Amino acid sequence: MHQSFLTVLSVSDVVARLLSVPPLPAVTCPLEELVLRGGMAVLASDIPAGEDLPPADRSAMDGYAVRSEDLFGASEFNPVWLECRGRIPVNVPPAFALDAGYCAEIATGGFLPEGADAVVMVEQSKRLGAETVELYRSTFPGEHVLCKGDDVRSGDVALPAGTLLRAQETGLLAALGITEVPVIRRPRVTLLSTGDELVPPRTPHPEAGQIRDVNSLAIATMLSGRADVRLGGIIPDDLDRLVAAMLEELEPSSSREPADVLLLSGGSSAGTRDLTLTALQRIPGMEILCHGVALSPGKPLILARRGSAFIWGLPGQVASAQVVMFVLGLPFIQHLSGASLRSPSAGGPFDQTLWPSRRAILSRNVASKQGREDYIRVRLDQTCDAAPGSLAIPVTGPSGLLRTLIHSHGLLRIPANLEGLEAGTEVSVLLFPA
Repeated sequence: MHQSFLTVLSVSDVVARLLSVPPLPAVTCPLEELVLRGGMAVLASDIPAGEDLPPADRSAMDGYAVRSEDLFGASEFNPVWLECRGRIPVNVPPAFALDAGYCAEIATGGFLPEGADAVVMVEQSKRLGAETVELYRSTFPGEHVLCKGDDVRSGDVALPAGTLLRAQETGLLAALGITEVPVIRRPRVTLLSTGDELVPPRTPHPEAGQIRDVNSLAIATMLSGRADVRLGGIIPDDLDRLVAAMLEELEPSSSREPADVLLLSGGSSAGTRDLTLTALQRIPGMEILCHGVALSPGKPLILARRGSAFIWGLPGQVASAQVVMFVLGLPFIQHLSGASLRSPSAGGPFDQTLWPSRRAILSRNVASKQGREDYIRVRLDQTCDAAPGSLAIPVTGPSGLLRTLIHSHGLLRIPANLEGLEAGTEVSVLLFPA
């Protein structure tokens, strides 16, 4: 006997429930560890600067440190001659000051001597012996100079809470000597695949009725760099074994911490062999948030919560599972990782600013069922003469086919209040991560 979908929510309702969850707690991590493990890390609190950066005025060029007033009116036809006070290497602060009529040879990164306020590039000069330099252009205060505190001043906030640590921010922290930072802990995610028909991908010759497990590795790849992922293996269609496997991942043990997010692939629909909902209902303290979402592909989504852990019953069909993860799963992982701390928009990490997008012209009519959000896989043809520069061509096929994803560049969202889009409509295509 088939069961019904119990609590079908709109996409906006699902998003609202997911956004009500706070980000994960903060941990202090060595900067090197964050760099080596890769992926995103979001600052949990403000990072103050303990010093000026740069610590003093420094040259941005190889050339000559000068007093800009000494070069007033200088040009190729009216050069200025200055006496060279000495050479300033990059690693030794100058022990002298510049008086009027003097300059100093300086390397990129060298500290300007007292009295100097600009640097003339070496290409705009000519050495006329050991002590005299001919300079061919005028300058102004601060030209080719990295001034003290230009990057950040001591006591100011170097990086605010919610900052995503990219190469740029990591470089600033290193320059300030900050080697440990408070970041939002990376989510712990476990993947379980369910179904008697599944065998590991390494199986050389699956028997009749068997298929290799695709979703575990595909979804783990989507999560790479965004979460600490554990592959929990394949669980057959056995209710007791499924309950036991879920509890093993959700309960703390001596060998590992419990999962923050448990992803179950398959068994979420309403058929007689779909056991995920029944298994969840058998676990004490489990709250079913939804069984079904007004989303295509991906309606057979189950969302549940037990304490601080979230359980996702994903569709078994490969395209459905990946679309659900792209539209809802990955944004939720980013939210747990602190993305909402840095997103000023009302939609938080679930709006279209999360993914790169591209404007395009829809190549043909696309029908949709009113009352649900449709996500259409599309291929972008940039060889056309469409106004935004690309033509969005729908890639059709059943949700069990991988080729519809492989041949697509992204997804086109059709809102729930529309019955489709007409050919020639300008649309925004959410691009799949590279």
